[in-house]
Amino acid sequence: MGQVRLCIVTNVFLPSVGGIQIVTYEQSKRLFQKNFDLKIVTNRIQTPKKYVFDGLNVECYESMNMGFRLGIPYTIPTVPSFSVFTKNIKNSKIVHAHGHPYLTSLLAGKLAKYYEKPFILTQHNTFIDYNNIFNHIEKVNDFIVGKETLRQADKILTVSNATKEYVLSLGANPNKIKVLHNGVDLHRFKPLPRVREEMRKKLGLSKDAQVVLTVRRLVYKNGVDTLIDAANLAVKKKQNLVFIIAGKGPDMVSVQSQIVQLGLEKNIKLTGFVADQDLPLYYNVADLFVLPSKSGEGLPLVALEAMACGLPVIATNVGGINEIMVKGFGKLVPANNPQMLADAIVEFIDDCNKTAGELRAIVEEQYSWDKNVAQLIEIYEELI
Repeated sequence: MGQVRLCIVTNVFLPSVGGIQIVTYEQSKRLFQKNFDLKIVTNRIQTPKKYVFDGLNVECYESMNMGFRLGIPYTIPTVPSFSVFTKNIKNSKIVHAHGHPYLTSLLAGKLAKYYEKPFILTQHNTFIDYNNIFNHIEKVNDFIVGKETLRQADKILTVSNATKEYVLSLGANPNKIKVLHNGVDLHRFKPLPRVREEMRKKLGLSKDAQVVLTVRRLVYKNGVDTLIDAANLAVKKKQNLVFIIAGKGPDMVSVQSQIVQLGLEKNIKLTGFVADQDLPLYYNVADLFVLPSKSGEGLPLVALEAMACGLPVIATNVGGINEIMVKGFGKLVPANNPQMLADAIVEFIDDCNKTAGELRAIVEEQYSWDKNVAQLIEIYEELI
């Protein structure tokens, strides 16, 4: 296939950090290497209107971003921004949008149909429980915007079978759906035994500390409150446990308050935001990775990153995480159950690093971005 002009529409993109941004980036840079002429159209968040990120051309639309402060990355494009979509979609051969609930994805789908371009939609998450009025808003938006976006798609890619079931519940055509599991950057995320001691000194960890890591944005759906309650139970059995919570978010104050109320200041370290390039260092300082999510998980990248570094994973059985768990290298527990989470942590912490090489080999075999993009190109070829 010769050079193909591709328009990728995403609600957010790097340097803003998040799961959708990483998936879009990892796929886009490999498509670029495969001779695709691509333009990424995204929301403008403290960036120029046009910029280049690692060789990728990005053009931004203006929008209202009130929800971002509440941990809800929903954008409402302004009327003048429509010209950005029109120009790039009209001049493309394929249109690929990320996320069914966004007005920008719906706009991209409508314009793709108008200009007779194939429209591909990738859905990343399952239903997100905000534990407040936003649950009702999300359901209304799914019914009005999401269902129509799904209807516009010529092909719907879901990152897990759990995500597939979610879009099917919204009326998506099953004949249009293909499950395409996320990948992981195997060159960056790998065992780095030499950095372990250095990082432990940097973080002020004792030699006998057993380290449990999570990488989470501090919002309700990610279950950090459950992890802190579980830590309170676990340290009563193993006093040398240290929990590192890497991330920031609107719930930072409540998280800090919970730690103080439980007297866990010595056992829990909050790092704040950790730059993406530094994440492999944190995975390699840890003995165990925990994913305590309450809802919304499609196929969590952080779990794949941890496994690629040889870390066993303890996770709540939410969304598509059960599709990538490897028997003997972790455990699933119910969401919102601190006792079972604590028991699993205590059970697995002493088995850490004994089988890191075997776990790494399994991830290498099944979850590379190169395999993911090879399948994506086949889908593009079918639609052109």
